[in-house]
Amino acid sequence: MFSVWLDPCYFASQWDDPGQLGEGLSDRIIRTELQQGGGPAETAPTSAYSSPARSLGDTGITPLSPSHIVNDADPNVSEQQTFLVVVAIDFGTTSSGYAYSFTKEPECIHVMRRWEGGDPGVSNQKTPTTILLTPERKFHSFGYAARDFYHDLDPTEAKQWLYLEKFKMKLHTTGDLTMDTDLTAANGKKVKALEIFAYALQYFKEQALKELSDQAGSEFENSDVRWVITVPAIWKQPAKQFMRQAAYQAGLASPENSEQLIIALEPEAASIYCRKLRLHQMIELSGKVAVNGYSASDTVGAGFAQAKEHVRRNRQSRTFLVENVIGEIWSELEEGDKYVVVDSGGGTVDLTVHQIRLPEGHLKELYKATGGPYGSLGVDYEFEKLLCKIFGEDFIEQFKIKRPAAWVDLMIAFESRKRAAAPDRTNPLNITLPFSFIDYYKKFRGHSVEHALRKSNVDFVKWSSQGMLRMSPDAMNALFKPTIDSIIEHLRDLFQKPEVCTVKFLFLVGGFAEAPLLQQAVHAAFGDKCRIIIPQDVGLTILKGAVLFGLDPAVIKVRRSPLTYGVGGKHPPEKLLVKDGTRWCTDVFDKFISADQSVALGELVKRSYTPAKPSQLVIVINIYSSEHDTVSFITDPGVKKCGTLRLDLTGTSGTAVPARREIQTLMQFGDTEIKATAIDIATSKSVKVGIDFLNY
Repeated sequence: MFSVWLDPCYFASQWDDPGQLGEGLSDRIIRTELQQGGGPAETAPTSAYSSPARSLGDTGITPLSPSHIVNDADPNVSEQQTFLVVVAIDFGTTSSGYAYSFTKEPECIHVMRRWEGGDPGVSNQKTPTTILLTPERKFHSFGYAARDFYHDLDPTEAKQWLYLEKFKMKLHTTGDLTMDTDLTAANGKKVKALEIFAYALQYFKEQALKELSDQAGSEFENSDVRWVITVPAIWKQPAKQFMRQAAYQAGLASPENSEQLIIALEPEAASIYCRKLRLHQMIELSGKVAVNGYSASDTVGAGFAQAKEHVRRNRQSRTFLVENVIGEIWSELEEGDKYVVVDSGGGTVDLTVHQIRLPEGHLKELYKATGGPYGSLGVDYEFEKLLCKIFGEDFIEQFKIKRPAAWVDLMIAFESRKRAAAPDRTNPLNITLPFSFIDYYKKFRGHSVEHALRKSNVDFVKWSSQGMLRMSPDAMNALFKPTIDSIIEHLRDLFQKPEVCTVKFLFLVGGFAEAPLLQQAVHAAFGDKCRIIIPQDVGLTILKGAVLFGLDPAVIKVRRSPLTYGVGGKHPPEKLLVKDGTRWCTDVFDKFISADQSVALGELVKRSYTPAKPSQLVIVINIYSSEHDTVSFITDPGVKKCGTLRLDLTGTSGTAVPARREIQTLMQFGDTEIKATAIDIATSKSVKVGIDFLNY
């Protein structure tokens, strides 16, 4: 049976003028738009409040079955393919990496080989999410290799190369994401986003297969690998589908073998790993008892800094042992206890609320994933605003275009100083300005950068005679404030929810969780409400959790639907329309599931549709979504079309086709992506199902 993947959203309908429509269909008709390869709609018996289907050369479909949710497994799903190894790719906004585990040794998680290059004081167990294309737009390099090669190019030559960094956020910020969405390289040139993501995933695929082959002593086949790609939980379905399509283009999996690729939600992956934590693998900011020798009365960042140093000293071993038991952290948890995972990364902050189910340690999501674009990139943005204030927005924009490699150098210099920011810091932070910045500014303005600083009235940034910007600690802290304030405000809103107010733990994970300023702010705001835990080597928490998820995708037993979705509904008198003696009910909406409603893994929604005429080959149903949980019509505020569901009936017809063919569609909503399958009841043959949230 073919399967597709979709996110919680409406199966609803879009109506045209009934004057353009064919005759009415049967009872319980839910109005849908569809496409068919020719011929008008066949007439069928009508009744009060039945809905029309658009003709215009297309034919209609008739839903036969009412809404109902069942928990029985789909008998037509074949036995799952077995894999030798699970490889997880943590595709981050600022840095990325992979890890893997052999299915026969699930307790051992191997983190990828150390990357060449890197910055002083910055972990290089992951590599920057940077990619370089040649002037001919061919893939050249990724990560540190891309960054270093680009840095060494002559400025004139660099303008011809396409260098991209931190491009993952485009999938979150683009409201009308499609397969043709563009990204802008450092030199201002456009390139297809799908190509860039596919190049990046193909790079990780090749690196991982080479490492596996070296370990095995023979060629390791891609078919032996189950791939896991991490995405933010707050991503909508178009972004998830985009990532899946990029993975298909990169050769990780294929539409025909979609089960080879799993999409993991980043805070869920972190939560899965945190279940396994032992006391020596975490730092507690707010505990009454000492953990790792530090108590809450110690400086917030002290224990964490010691732990990071310990991790760095022991990085020669890239294998992490994960006991096949619940970690010591859960010894204090009772059935039903709750905790929050705050995944603070480079681009987004993702919040998820889980409840532990003992004794197996399965997890139940208690509140739909929330968050926003409050990652560490916000600090970079504030720094850029500061530079614009000092040197002028017109100059900064021109410098980025004319000296793209030097701009990258400047942001690398800022990144290392950004990581040195701390609540108790007293000495200034020096940021080296590239020579080309100083030189280009003098040509652009006719005076020196030192003169610009004196005239800018920015008192907390001074010029050093060594060619550096000297920032006071307060100045650096001010760059963090807007982003951290947004995170704290979002957390406060979350803690107001009834499901969240009694949480026992707050796990702070993701690369931005290393920032002492964020740690202090979270501790100050919530230290009296729950225990705040940071895993050691916090930047790898999601990566390791994604491997565990790939080994056991059923560990999250209950999720919350982020959206309301459905295909039809009530029939009030004001929606009744009479045309040529036929009574129609327009714009109706039949709810499948509500926003924030619990849905169990494997829970199914069944719908049956019948083509308007037996010869119809294709049914295309419009999909609508809403964040509201009380929706009656597709014309209600906040209801919008978000995609299409396509049922391909070719190859399912038997020798004797019944007058009313029933196509049964099964949809599963409790996974990270929704699965849909379909079968022709008359022939018992599978119906190919397609879903499209990118081009509709």
